[in-house]
Amino acid sequence: MRRIVAICLFSALLLIVDNSMAQRHYFPTSGEWAEKKPQELNINSQKLQEAIAFAINEESESDKNLKLAHYQSSFGREPFGYPVGPMKDRGPATGLIIYKGYIIGKWGDPHRVDLTFSVAKSFLSTTVGLAYDKGLIKSEKDLVYPYMAPIIPYEPHKLSVNKSDHLNEEDVFELFGTPHNRKITWEHLLQQTSDWEGSIWGKPDWADRPQGSSENWIKRDRNEPGTVYKYNDTRVNVLALAILNVWRKPLPQVLKEHIMDEIGASPTWRWTGYENSYIVLDGQIVQSVSGGSHWGGGLFINAYDQARFGYLTLRKGNWNGKQLISEEWIKKSRTPTAVQTNYGYMNYFLNTDKKEIPSAPESAFFHLGAGTNMIYVDEENDLIIVTRWIKNEKKAALVKMILESLPK
Repeated sequence: MRRIVAICLFSALLLIVDNSMAQRHYFPTSGEWAEKKPQELNINSQKLQEAIAFAINEESESDKNLKLAHYQSSFGREPFGYPVGPMKDRGPATGLIIYKGYIIGKWGDPHRVDLTFSVAKSFLSTTVGLAYDKGLIKSEKDLVYPYMAPIIPYEPHKLSVNKSDHLNEEDVFELFGTPHNRKITWEHLLQQTSDWEGSIWGKPDWADRPQGSSENWIKRDRNEPGTVYKYNDTRVNVLALAILNVWRKPLPQVLKEHIMDEIGASPTWRWTGYENSYIVLDGQIVQSVSGGSHWGGGLFINAYDQARFGYLTLRKGNWNGKQLISEEWIKKSRTPTAVQTNYGYMNYFLNTDKKEIPSAPESAFFHLGAGTNMIYVDEENDLIIVTRWIKNEKKAALVKMILESLPK
């Protein structure tokens, strides 16, 4: 009886703490985000404007036609490097600065829906976290293969072929069927240390950012899962398909129901996969989304919705008193990977030893994608910065200038 009373008191205390958080912090309602003049919050307005001018002036020099920019980059010259998902011309340099919950600065076109490239990985890992919180995944250290059924690809073009000519071809495929892949855990995939081998949606693992001599790309030595970090979008797409099969419904629906609607996101964001990334799941044709836009597709989103997601992670998964993602999962996401200490779960980039952004607190982190797209999250300064289409090498300088504008 005493134990039951204690549990009830503890639960009540947590509710009080959650409500207290909601009262301490401002949370924007759907379709609105309050703005304050910098001087209202003792911010140096001149320095802040200098930072905004810097962000505009240091806009990426890559072509705004993202398909053309793709083929002009190293991505377009990779084996099988052609896009297989939708792309969209990008807008101008754009951003938002949010201090103590209020917008204090903005530039460009924050309402414009653009690709966000690998920032999508943070939304993908969030769907894994939601599955963990719900008990669909017991532990992030579990092997993935026991959770997996055979994948049935949706291939309507095969309806017209002579089936007798394809008797030796499998009608399904296994994501974790090889001895090497059966050793991979959810955490390995989240930390990009799995070294998963294979091909998915026509993109072999070895063709993404290939290293060394081309003679060894296919027959390379396999690394024990967990021992080597390799940023690899083929393996990110493996995680997306794996967690889709755990949820048994499209990941955009999972994200919308559990996160985006709850944080008041606009109705304009879209999360897509590729023209060939469809499977048959429980009798339905479902698209498996991509965790970035390396080959097109991915997350189309505006800066305000990016900021809402960043603000959720700043508040440790709590939105206006409601815990949408467990604080435990946010903590796991922000824990340095042993073999890549500036990386947590995808795509939480960490400021370990202040190497990435020397002027920022070590506890700061950022959701990062090509473009450059960045959602900077700084708990110590109660600060969110969304910057889009800035030169990658200038993002740290922008953060430094904004931090220098804050009250001392």
